[in-house]
Amino acid sequence: MLEPAVVSPPALAVARPQRGEYAPYYERYISLVPGEDILNTLDQQRRQTMMLLSGRDEADGDFRYAPGKWTAKELLGHLCDSERIFAYRALRISRADATPLAGFEQDDYVINGPFANRSLADLVEEFIAVRRATISLLRNLDEAAWMRRGTANKNEVSVRGLAYIIAGHELHHRQILEEKYFSASQS
Repeated sequence: MLEPAVVSPPALAVARPQRGEYAPYYERYISLVPGEDILNTLDQQRRQTMMLLSGRDEADGDFRYAPGKWTAKELLGHLCDSERIFAYRALRISRADATPLAGFEQDDYVINGPFANRSLADLVEEFIAVRRATISLLRNLDEAAWMRRGTANKNEVSVRGLAYIIAGHELHHRQILEEKYFSASQS
């Protein structure tokens, strides 16, 4: 017996968030995101990051470009943790949950994340899984959900603002990986 085809809902055109839909701090990330097709951007980033990190060895994963800086594995773990938190915020806000959401201390997450004990390949797989889950969540939102606003870390934010923050945050850190980790570790 053939399995029924899975039909994805038609993609909505999600415009870029406007200032006021996110804390001013996040402009540094949102400004990095090209275009207005956030779902495609998120999927392309998944592929680009996977290509950047695939085939790297454990020495690359354990590399830190300066004393006190995160290793490449810690940076990737930070990306996964942060994306989960931003996506969780998007889920809560998209479902009209008006409960203010707490912030998080990224350095504590990295210190307490066992990233050094994991292989770089395992962390790449985790990033892929987290990104696919984020895309699945966002792809299935209706127009009203994308526009909903809530409070996270004492700042108002929209769901579409969170989607662009996720993309910009990843792009920011991928640029750091390209410029400071892998170019320096190969010289």
